[in-house]
Amino acid sequence: MKAENTTKIQFDSLSINEAYARSVVAAFLARYDPTVPQLADLKTAVSEAVTNCIVHAYPDRIGPVTLCVAVYPEREVHITVTDKGVGIPDVPQAMEPLFTTGNPEERSGLGFAVMQSFMDRVKVTSRPGKGTKVVLIKRLSARAST
Repeated sequence: MKAENTTKIQFDSLSINEAYARSVVAAFLARYDPTVPQLADLKTAVSEAVTNCIVHAYPDRIGPVTLCVAVYPEREVHITVTDKGVGIPDVPQAMEPLFTTGNPEERSGLGFAVMQSFMDRVKVTSRPGKGTKVVLIKRLSARAST
């Protein structure tokens, strides 16, 4: 299936860029007239995915984060967040609620659970030492005609 429209950006894994990533997604998808709850869901999931890159992928350095947004027929949105960081040795374990590789006093271990709760599908692939790719998928409901 071919995307109808796409965009791609790359930014440094700095916490100030998390808001930038959310804003880019919202601005790009505005022409598709998502509902306010749909937009909030997408922005929250993007926030979690980007924050994972900032906190976990590059724990001791700044590295690149790539964000791609693609809209497919039937208003299906795919948001891909990719890093070239440390990778995840056990993806199923990392996706378990409350699991964290960070300081448990500072991190809740709910990032993937939050993404899954707001999206239709979440796909995670990773290779230790090579990085991680998170694909967030959500179908926007058709807007009512007025």
